[in-house]
Amino acid sequence: MTILDFAADEKPLAGGAVYVWHCNQQGQYSLYSAGVTQENYLRGVQETDSSGTVRFTTIFPACYSGRWPHIHFEVYPSLAKATNSANKIATSQIALLEQTCKEAYATAGYEKSVSNLGQVSLDRDNVFSDGYDLQLPKITGDPAKGYALTFSCAI
Repeated sequence: MTILDFAADEKPLAGGAVYVWHCNQQGQYSLYSAGVTQENYLRGVQETDSSGTVRFTTIFPACYSGRWPHIHFEVYPSLAKATNSANKIATSQIALLEQTCKEAYATAGYEKSVSNLGQVSLDRDNVFSDGYDLQLPKITGDPAKGYALTFSCAI
């Protein structure tokens, strides 16, 4: 993910911080969903490098009932300020691509996601329905070797 500072002619946000989180294969969020409120996983913070870029390694998030598959993120002006949500300068989500979701959900552990994906669309999602063109990543790879998502965000 690359973060660009819109107010500074879209120059890379060097030294900023990005916090990402998403659900597990069952559609649960650590620290939030029933049964996993005492667990902390599939969450992380990285400091942007000189090109405004951060890299995360994770699993493919599930599709849970009523929501299109996505990854949440917040941007902070620095790693030190990422410890307080009042310091965030942007909050958004990355919408995953339908074909990639179908490929990932054809693998073991995502059976419920197959039926959930068939009941939602980006156009009907309560977050993405107002427009999602700027929230779509470029995705390469496959379920066997893994996927790489590339995403730029101007804040």
